[in-house]
Amino acid sequence: MNSSKPNYKRTMYSCFVAYIDQAIVASFAPLLFVMFHRSYGIPLSKITLLITINFVVQISVDLLCVKFVDKIGYRAAMILAHLTSAAGFIGLAFLPDLFADPFTGLLIATMVYAIGGGLLEVVVSPIVESCPTDNKEMAMSMLHSFFCWGCLAVVLLTTAFFKIFGIENWKVVACLWAVLPLANMVSFFTCPIAPLLEEGEKGLSVRELLRNRNFWIIIVLMACAGASELSVSQWASTFAESTLGISKTLGDIMGPAFFALLMGISRTVYGKFGDKIDLSKFMTGSAVLCIIAYIMISLVPVPAINLIGCGIAGFSVGIFWPGTFSRAAATIRGGGTAMFAIMALFGDLGCSGGPTLVGEISSLCGDNLSVGLAFGMIFPIVMIIGLIALDRRAKKG
Repeated sequence: MNSSKPNYKRTMYSCFVAYIDQAIVASFAPLLFVMFHRSYGIPLSKITLLITINFVVQISVDLLCVKFVDKIGYRAAMILAHLTSAAGFIGLAFLPDLFADPFTGLLIATMVYAIGGGLLEVVVSPIVESCPTDNKEMAMSMLHSFFCWGCLAVVLLTTAFFKIFGIENWKVVACLWAVLPLANMVSFFTCPIAPLLEEGEKGLSVRELLRNRNFWIIIVLMACAGASELSVSQWASTFAESTLGISKTLGDIMGPAFFALLMGISRTVYGKFGDKIDLSKFMTGSAVLCIIAYIMISLVPVPAINLIGCGIAGFSVGIFWPGTFSRAAATIRGGGTAMFAIMALFGDLGCSGGPTLVGEISSLCGDNLSVGLAFGMIFPIVMIIGLIALDRRAKKG
């Protein structure tokens, strides 16, 4: 009689790869925007709409997941997520040539892989949370580090391919990146997936969650996590080029790439040594460090300090997103799929709203990006207030 226990390590590794898939969804298409402009004659102003469409679709999927993920199950949701991600990448290569207006093809492909990205954002974290691991906070941080490493890999490997084989062969790269989600999808057909809730236990409804004061603090933390992260990473290259006067290539390396590298290191460090670190103190300390980084970027008139600040900002925000997921799971028992979906929704809203607010403030101040980024300090400040409030409520029981 076979009494072997399920091998949840394979499930964990598959989830790590799933977050690399999520990184491809987030970072691959923007590398091709100039090529879309040259190949199809599409104005860059129109091409950038693809970013907005990607975001809107992922937000919509976050909302829909509240209702349908529990009905179809996590396994089916993961398989669908990988299938739509791969289909979207392949669609980028072929759909533009099938329509009179190539932009229509790009739009459809973007919407398809954005569905995959939205699903991954909602279902991967609860699957890792459900796995029987010794330290779930460490596992969650390690999971989210793979998004950072995935983003770096996408940029570096895609750029290397273009250097060797020429950017005109971009369609080959799109198809190659589709191989990873297809291969990982096969793993999710058979890997064990533990139930998020105990047998007979029912997840909290949206109404029940909204009545929980801790949940309101959690979703504010999620919004601040997304805003703190994207306010720097999305503007880093532009800031380096326009304000510091360095080349775009160097700006990309010393701005967003440096940011992603340090953010990945932060999440990996906690993923390895989190059992020796208090999560609440680490998150609060990171928020303080984030404020210091924003000051270095925006208020110190020394370019070298500004660029170092970008890296420190990446390190400081690394724990925000996975740490908030872990705090929520520990604080709100039985939150279920609805909790993770709404958290993903507010995280995405922060990711969009933070950079937009920084851009608007900069525009109002004569396109002074330093002023806009200085205003961005509000996000880690609110993060500290929220963490203190959550800790006080936890002590009261």
